[in-house]
Parts: sequence; structure tokens; C-alpha cells
Amino acid sequence: MRFSLLLLLAAAALPGAAAAINLFEAGQGGYVTYRIPGMVTLGDGTILAYAEARKDGTGDWADIDIVLRRSSDAGVTWTPPVVIADAGTATTNNVVAIPGKGRHEVHLIYCVNYAQAMYRHSTDSGNTFSPPVDITSAFEAFRQEYPWNVIAAGPGHGIRLKNGRLLVPVWLPTGGKTHRPSVVSTIYSDDGGLTWHRGEIIRDGLVNPSETAAVQLEDGRVMLNIRSESDALRRAVAYSRDGASGWSTPRFHPDLKEPVCMASLIRDGAGTLLFLNPDNLDAGALEKKGHNSTRRNLTLRGSFDQGETWSISRVIDPGVSGYSDMTLTRSGEVLILYERGGLNQNMFFTAALTLERVPASALRRNHP
Repeated sequence: MRFSLLLLLAAAALPGAAAAINLFEAGQGGYVTYRIPGMVTLGDGTILAYAEARKDGTGDWADIDIVLRRSSDAGVTWTPPVVIADAGTATTNNVVAIPGKGRHEVHLIYCVNYAQAMYRHSTDSGNTFSPPVDITSAFEAFRQEYPWNVIAAGPGHGIRLKNGRLLVPVWLPTGGKTHRPSVVSTIYSDDGGLTWHRGEIIRDGLVNPSETAAVQLEDGRVMLNIRSESDALRRAVAYSRDGASGWSTPRFHPDLKEPVCMASLIRDGAGTLLFLNPDNLDAGALEKKGHNSTRRNLTLRGSFDQGETWSISRVIDPGVSGYSDMTLTRSGEVLILYERGGLNQNMFFTAALTLERVPASALRRNHP
């Protein structure tokens, strides 16, 4: 098994491997930059790639639209970008997609001005979406326990559990535009997106937890992999039987560094967990925000034991590289979409959202 994963992680450097392509480039389409990538693969094999398109600056509180591209050939070619959410000069942010039960179905959640949560639905592989439905009530249910003034989903992608539950990690700050202090939780739907509900808050032992990735393990449990500003400088993990309640006390994983950045997490068809983030702890430009490190050295890691250990790794990009998301094609290739490069010496001024791919042949597992 370890030999096969070594092939997987080395594949990005194999001669003849498909070249990386930029799906969204700074300065194109009337936008200063593009950030916060996400990707999902639908039941019919369609791949959706989406992002925040920032029109008047690099900051989180800008004139931001949400843009989408589609691929029907496993990520080789892509449709032109289309705007799927635009609130005028306001911020549309933190878009999260979840593949649905139907082959052509996808669920979409995003926020407006970090204050409202909207839900949309597509049954034609993301060609068209239903009108937005306000689901902020799921977040309002947190207020008695935690008086948030900012809400954010994901980012990246949500997951559909084996029992059909739609699950999205969320985070809730009380500090307004500083995004901190904060807590994390999940929202979920058991009726195909018609209604959404809050999960239990996770905060014990974590300093300003925020962007969180979720995966369902082989035994049915949900594992959250949590960004935080805790002194451990490591990613935190917590577990639940249903993805909403009974969360275990978070623990810091010694194998996974925390540069204070979003990360991506998926499970392949053979049960191997894949984790992706900037594997770097050098001092960054915003030390006042906790332990921020320079976002570089994007590294893919693999685990054969459901995340207990992450002993195999491969550098995807040693340079400036930030937020990322992953998905699998129907043939088993891993597609990686990530923030590459920092213009004007600014790691938050993303040069492009770049697509890398790991060949399917590298994913074959050798069983003992």
C-alpha cells in the first residue's frame, strides 16, 4: 500500500504528465484576483471548479462575485467562467458545493457579506441553478450559545454521508472583519437541502478555530480537520458519529503542520485519505494574527490508517501556494486546484488558481 501511494505522490513530477493549467488568473475577466478555490465531481463525471472573483481588491470584504467553470472530460478542457452569485458591490463569499444523490445533482451554499447564508440547487450538472434560498436560520440557531457577528461556510467542498446527510463545516467569529475570536461547527440537511440545521459547537482547547475540512471515514465516523491559531502549530482533529453531535475533544496531529491556512481533505475509492496544505512554519507577514506563516510549499500527504498517521508526502509546489481543494475523477485521478504565486510580494494577492493532476495509474493499491 505504501508503495502505491509513493507512486501517487511522485506522479506530479512524472515526465509526460499533463501540464498544469490556470483556471482563473489575476487581472482577467474584470477581476483583480481570484481566491478561495473549490472543486467537486458529480455522479455523471462533471467536474465543477469555483472561486471568489475579487473585483476591487485582495481583501475578504471587497466587491466579490462567485465564478464557476465546468469540465465534462475529467478536467482536460473547461467551459469559460460564469458568474453564479453577484450581490452588486457587496461580498459573496465562502462558496461550498456538495455532490447530490442524482447523477447530475449538486447543492451549493455561499454567504453574503458574511451575514447571510444562501442555498441553491442544480439538477443539470451545474449548467443552471435554482434561485437563492436564505438558510441563515440554521446559523441563527447558534446565537443563544455563541453571539456571532460573522458567518462563513467551508470553504472548499462539503460532503454527502452514506445515509444521505449533506454536511458543511462552518465557522463563526464574534470579532467582525478580523474574523476572530471564533468557533467551528457544522450545518446539515437530511432532506436533500430543503431544510438546514446546526450542529454542536467545537471549541475546547482551540484558539480561534476557523476553516475546517470534513471527511467520512470507512467506519462511518466523520472527522473534521481544523485550522486554528493554537500554540501547537498543528492541525486539530475531532470526530463524531453523525457529523453534527457528540464531537470528541480536539487533538493536535503531530504530522500536520498549521501555517494558519485553509487545507483540503478527501478519501479515495480505496479508503486512502489525502490531505493538502502549505507545509511551512516560517514567520509570515501577519504575525499579529497569531502564528501566520508564509503560505508556501504546498504538500500532498497520504494516510492508510484513517488519519492516524501521515507518513508519506510529496511537494506539489515549493513556492508561494495557499488555499486549495481536491477532487477525484471517475477514473480515480486526483485533481488539485490551488492558489499559486503572490503578486507584488503579497501572498494574499494570488497570481492564479492553478489545476494540477495526479495520474490514475498511480492510485492503484497493492493489497498484502
